Amino acid sequence: MNYTPFFLSLKIAGIATVIVFICGIVLARILSRNKFPGKRIVESVLMLPLVLPPTVVGFGLLYVFGKNGPIGGLLLDLFNFQVVFTWIGAVIAAIVVSFPLMYQSAAASFQNYDKNIENAALTMGASKWRVFWTITFPLAWPGLLAGLVLTFARALGEFGATLMIAGYIPNQTETIPLAIYFAVESGNMEVALFWVISIVIVGFSAILWLNWWSGRNILRFTSDN
Repeated sequence: MNYTPFFLSLKIAGIATVIVFICGIVLARILSRNKFPGKRIVESVLMLPLVLPPTVVGFGLLYVFGKNGPIGGLLLDLFNFQVVFTWIGAVIAAIVVSFPLMYQSAAASFQNYDKNIENAALTMGASKWRVFWTITFPLAWPGLLAGLVLTFARALGEFGATLMIAGYIPNQTETIPLAIYFAVESGNMEVALFWVISIVIVGFSAILWLNWWSGRNILRFTSDN
């Protein structure tokens, strides 16, 4: 049994999750605190991959990062680097399709606590940076953690956009969803079943841990009050 799809999927999902977590928090924080013309349009664009078919997202990425695309052509000319049909393309696909989940969770988290706590700290002379890390981040952490887990699960299971931009190259872009699809296509049901069980276990474990952590903290909060 070749276990490359398992480790490659974890690698791609892990990198995508870290990038999405940071970018999602930054954008959610900025947009939740600022009002400007076109804000709803910007938010709608950020959430668009959530409602579009993955193949449509993949086509857009292929157009942008292809050798004749605006970014892909530039990378090829300047650095002789190609994104399409590489594992980096799979990372980009995972980032784009999972970003709305993180952004939505982060935006909701930054709106669902008492802002007077932050204002009191600022009034007492604390810097905005210190207020964020000592007050805002801890208060928003439950929602941010939920977004983090959902982002990882979504990135791990990405198929359509990955196939469009990264293709299926054994041992290079062969993630678990792609391995399942092509195993079924070739009639190798045992291999497909193995990978189905593997990804179900990983996804279920992540959600189960999140539910356990959330329930434990709710009980702790209730007992403390």
